[in-house]
Amino acid sequence: MIAPATLPATRAASVPAVPLISLDQLWFQVSGTVCNLRCRHCFISCSPDNHSFWFMSREMVRKVLEESVGMNVQEYYFTGGEPFMNNEMEGILEDTLRFGPATVLTNATLFTPRRVEELSGLRAKSPHRLELRVSIDGPSPEINDPIRGEGTFARAMAGVGEVVAAGFRPIITAMQSWPSEQMPCVLQAFRDALGAVGYENPRLKILPPLLIGEEAERSRGYTPCERVTHEMLHGYDLSQLLCTSARLVTARGVYACPILLDYPGARLADTLTEAVGIDAPLGEAACYTCYTNGAICSNATTGVGQAAKCGGS
Repeated sequence: MIAPATLPATRAASVPAVPLISLDQLWFQVSGTVCNLRCRHCFISCSPDNHSFWFMSREMVRKVLEESVGMNVQEYYFTGGEPFMNNEMEGILEDTLRFGPATVLTNATLFTPRRVEELSGLRAKSPHRLELRVSIDGPSPEINDPIRGEGTFARAMAGVGEVVAAGFRPIITAMQSWPSEQMPCVLQAFRDALGAVGYENPRLKILPPLLIGEEAERSRGYTPCERVTHEMLHGYDLSQLLCTSARLVTARGVYACPILLDYPGARLADTLTEAVGIDAPLGEAACYTCYTNGAICSNATTGVGQAAKCGGS
């Protein structure tokens, strides 16, 4: 277990902060803010021309992997942007799978047959698990495409079909953009659509909206009341917060979590070794969503929704 230091008194007094209890998850912003899509709900506004954060090289990632040895990391996560925009991604995964399990968060639109074959080969020769998390924000083009872009539903579903045929069982992740009472029918529609490309009994993960970045423009931003306070942490299970068990490494330093990339206050240190000894501040409004919904960035899938039936059947 990591014994964290505390924040300076002036900073600790202004916002709540939580310690790193254990470094279970180590995240890499491996493609920075560069993405081949321009989604209308992206909380860090990734796009083909957003170069706020640049790619991490294979060598950069390898050095952090080596630095993490002895920190008891349970799993390594790769996000962006779109990780497969990084032309060293397969090599990065090859290195990572020597250290532990890996998960890649992707939009599945860049899964060429050659890439899928290479990913399958990496998985086959590693003793560690290789997971894929695919973002599809609706079970049909009518729901997904207004958010992720015209034609993206068909492209993503084709990508899912490719990796399923290769033996992967990707986690399908969607931001909830529909009323809660429609959840059983939406989940059933997801199961039907995924079954059509060969993915039976799919793993589904439904996320709440993060009201920052593009989503703040698409729907709304946070209200002044939607903030985590010191009082709200009294008796709260801190393990529900990702920042008590994870850190995000970028090409420009280490951050408290993947959600707060655009917030300078979430940058903790230059190196991972320094960052594990610094408490994570909960001063941004997006922290409220994690507080109310639990560790939304984890691989945990939708349990109750999987069993729910559309129309009460």
